[in-house]
Amino acid sequence: MPDTIDPRFISDKPRLAVKVRKLSRQFGTRTVIDSLNLDIKAGEFVVLIGRSGCGKSTLLRILAALDQEVEGDIEVAQLRSVGFQAPRLMPWKKVWRNVALSLPGRPDKQRACEALAEVGLSHRTDVWPKVLSGGEAQRVSLARALVRQPDLLLLDEPFGALDALTRAKAQDLVNELWIRHQCAVLLVTHDVEEALLLADRVLVMDEGRIAHEVRVALPRPRAVNHHDFVALRSQLLTWLGVLSTNNNAATAIVS
Repeated sequence: MPDTIDPRFISDKPRLAVKVRKLSRQFGTRTVIDSLNLDIKAGEFVVLIGRSGCGKSTLLRILAALDQEVEGDIEVAQLRSVGFQAPRLMPWKKVWRNVALSLPGRPDKQRACEALAEVGLSHRTDVWPKVLSGGEAQRVSLARALVRQPDLLLLDEPFGALDALTRAKAQDLVNELWIRHQCAVLLVTHDVEEALLLADRVLVMDEGRIAHEVRVALPRPRAVNHHDFVALRSQLLTWLGVLSTNNNAATAIVS
């Protein structure tokens, strides 16, 4: 994150982790975010879906204060962390030191190891990133994001590069960690089923705005073949304009 953060990006209000009003972002003459409004409550798990190019990742980068060339009113929890699809581990630092990078001051190995234990990687603390599997590297990235005990966790397609089995395990892990840490989460994904498996609320983004939202009141853990789950999936796919002849398909991906 930048050393100096626009004060609009900092909020001390505990009720909301994110409060955005009339947010706009342009790249040249192209409007990517168009007068967008968004609230995320403290502790709420929100998933953002939409077609490629609709502004999902741009919005997440703005909330992470990685892009501040914007217009509008923005309040975001001051203590926040970001995780991306690529783990972005430094190959010249051992695993625990990669996790400790998120902490202020001198590297704190104890806290880093505790975070690694939370993601099931106690046995990998002193290895080099190059020996990790893709799933392990993503778990290290998650540990690095959570070691700061953030009030807001921003995740940009963190499971996109994982195989189906590893992805399912990673989804379960994120759900467990969210319950344990009770932080607000905003997850960007293309996977409709992933959204419904994890979210309290799913937002559909279109042309730079939040076009639709659905609250997911299903008990956890969720079953993809439950009739209410299937109905919600069909609703989201309809909003997304995806032609689906088989609503019981195991995975629905928005291109």
